Amino acid sequence: MSKSEAQTVDERQPSHILRTWRGFTRAADAERYVRYMSETGYSALRATPGNLGVLGLLRISGDRAEHRVISLWESDEAIRQFAGDDIARAVFYPDDDAFLTEKDEHVDHFEVVFADGWEPR
Repeated sequence: MSKSEAQTVDERQPSHILRTWRGFTRAADAERYVRYMSETGYSALRATPGNLGVLGLLRISGDRAEHRVISLWESDEAIRQFAGDDIARAVFYPDDDAFLTEKDEHVDHFEVVFADGWEPR
């Protein structure tokens, strides 16, 4: 692709936003927490207008389980509908503290600049 065909950062069209969070449970509680997240966080994310998809990831190492939540959004405004005005703060549910041994209080956001194979719903 020639330089004239390539878009500069300033010329790119607005893109989607990827939001990531992580927390940890005991390995013995991992499956129960996944079910709990299906009833709370995952369903709330998917029900929010402007949410394009959710991934729940699990990695067990010894007696510790790492949970990551990755969600794709149309815009910051859509994220605000889920998270409130401070979109950098994580959203928690009533029984999270019964499961989580460690949790990120903040989330990270990334502009999606390339996606191949991710088909938003």
